Amino acid sequence: MHEVIICEKPSSAEKIAKALSPSAKKKIYNKKVKYWQLKRDQKDITVVSGVGHLYSLIPDKKKHTVSFDLQWVPAYEASKNSAFTKNYLNAIKKFGKNADSYIHACDYDVEGTLIGYNALKYACGEDSLNKATRMKFSTLTKKDIIDAYENRIDIDMHQVDNGIARHILDYYFGMNISIALSDSVKKTKHRFLKLSVGRVQTPTLSILVDREKEIREFVPEPYWNIKAILDFEDIEIKHVDGNIFDSVRAEEIYAKCNGRDAVVDKITFTKSKTKPPVPFNLSGLQAEAYNVFGFSPKRTQIAAQNLYSAGYTSYPRTSSQKLPESLGFDNIFKQLSANPEFKQHIDKLPSKLIPHNGKKEDAAHPPIHPTGIIPTGLSKDEQKIYNLIVYRFIAVFFESAEFESMRTTLDIEGEKFKFARRRVTHKGWMEHYPFKKIDNEKFPDVKEGDVMSVKELIKEEKETKPPARYNQASLIKELEKKNLGTKATRADIVDKLYDRKYISGTKIEVNELGENLIDTLNTYCHNLTSEKLTRDLEVQLEGINQDKTTKESVVSEGERDVREILHDIDKNQEGIGSKLYEAYQASNIVGTCLNCGGNLIKRYSPKTKGSFVGCSNYPDCTTIYSIPKGTNFLKKTCEKCGLPIISFGKPRQRACLDPNCGKDATKKYEPAEVGECPECGKQLLKRSGRFGEFIGCSGFPKCRFTCSVEELEFKLKK
Repeated sequence: MHEVIICEKPSSAEKIAKALSPSAKKKIYNKKVKYWQLKRDQKDITVVSGVGHLYSLIPDKKKHTVSFDLQWVPAYEASKNSAFTKNYLNAIKKFGKNADSYIHACDYDVEGTLIGYNALKYACGEDSLNKATRMKFSTLTKKDIIDAYENRIDIDMHQVDNGIARHILDYYFGMNISIALSDSVKKTKHRFLKLSVGRVQTPTLSILVDREKEIREFVPEPYWNIKAILDFEDIEIKHVDGNIFDSVRAEEIYAKCNGRDAVVDKITFTKSKTKPPVPFNLSGLQAEAYNVFGFSPKRTQIAAQNLYSAGYTSYPRTSSQKLPESLGFDNIFKQLSANPEFKQHIDKLPSKLIPHNGKKEDAAHPPIHPTGIIPTGLSKDEQKIYNLIVYRFIAVFFESAEFESMRTTLDIEGEKFKFARRRVTHKGWMEHYPFKKIDNEKFPDVKEGDVMSVKELIKEEKETKPPARYNQASLIKELEKKNLGTKATRADIVDKLYDRKYISGTKIEVNELGENLIDTLNTYCHNLTSEKLTRDLEVQLEGINQDKTTKESVVSEGERDVREILHDIDKNQEGIGSKLYEAYQASNIVGTCLNCGGNLIKRYSPKTKGSFVGCSNYPDCTTIYSIPKGTNFLKKTCEKCGLPIISFGKPRQRACLDPNCGKDATKKYEPAEVGECPECGKQLLKRSGRFGEFIGCSGFPKCRFTCSVEELEFKLKK
């Protein structure tokens, strides 16, 4: 009997093979791909893996055209960037051919289920699905793996259909509409402009644009705070009215109280409790890691995935906040106690282990928790995320923290002022969660009726502030609240907006292209930016899992929505093309040309597959600057010449856009004619660039011929 186990990643394959048999042997296929062979239950077992998705959707017809007829093909055929998947796919085909049974052991979620299903159907043959069972596990510990192997279940076809429908809809909304928008620019302006939209990506960008406009349109309103500094311990007291928007009232309070003493009017003591935190789900972990370490959600997700793959923590892509008793809390804490740092907290746990659970549930996986295995060789990021997960897991079993508050009201000439203090009476869970700051203020020795001398009375004028910008963590929380995207995809969606250069900064700012893209879509095809459309589709996709709807009906409705949007784009092609190209041009202005005063614009050269900066007044002005790959333009300008400062290289370096800046401020480089262009016959010019001299055609941008000085000399000699 030959059995084949298909895993999602090589690290998972190794864990599963070694758990099923300590004598599992590692083999190498085609000198590149690891696989494992073992014996168990009188079966010869081969454990193979993919590297994520091995198959992608492409149109049946020509690429780069709008299409609703899609087919699954090997990922390496769909994209050159996926060439590395070919050997893994060939290994699955080789060892999966004519096996007696198959086990789908990819991650238990929609994406993992689809990855394994496609590998079985297309690599092993459709008949393999009739011989296949499914392993379901939330950790890669030996116990959980063996339990999942011995208690296999059927492949959840609802998950499969959900995954297929998601990929089809993402193609319809992403590729089809992006192609249509790019075509509108090409047909209107005869320029190629690569644009990117998506089913979740575009509503997410729309949320950011709305916030950008709120900030820009915000009109600050003046207000006043009245506060006093007491002679006694320099206690600061504030007027009970808080922010006072009436200047006359503020002046009245100040005049009335200035130079007067304060009398303690009332002191109130109250007690309160702060409950323990709830277990981490993915968004909770991402938010906490951002607050504590400043990690982006994607950075946190990568570290958490690595910890799971190594067997140290549970599966990270979960929505659950409820720890089930079946995890075996005692055993996990017993193993964690091998670490002295953790042990000092674990030793103080209550005798009865009852976690403080949250409200959210996930049928597939429990909250993120440590497995108990003490890790070794972690990266700095992984160690930080691991500690965060362990301490949160410990903290949820402790009792509430208890506080006592002192609220004091004082009277100055009939005007009420106040101050408050809070101190810890019982640390509870906070003692065991080092990432939470404990406020422990001293209570001043005052009593009702005390007369307090005022050292200084202050009237502060301030202005109301616009809404805060989103950061990556708060944006993901907003997407979760609006039910846009999934726990597994939200971080990738935010990353994609950065990659497309629609947004920038830690406090997220939308650039001109991003804002104009949303404005244009709102004008001509509003549905694409609609949160409701995306949310309704998400509900329907989840309905597939619950057998409330079908893959076919969800895809059909999505196709109707996309066809309506494409019709709007086609009908308004000229307006859309013009606006988007103008926005693209404006978003790429990086400075002012020193020679003629035109705009310096960042451009892309398809011929060299690199970017450069040129003047908008070309060909009258031939100013040009080459820039290294991965260049960022900073908001600062050069003190010597006023050109932008750029950031480039690894490690990052900063320099003036002009590489000759400061060398000879009076000398201007004059391009020298060196011959005729072999492509168009116009003059070739020797120019100065960041990496030295190069040859370019004077017919640019219509002719984009370039070569190095050495290449030209070689051609001339030849």
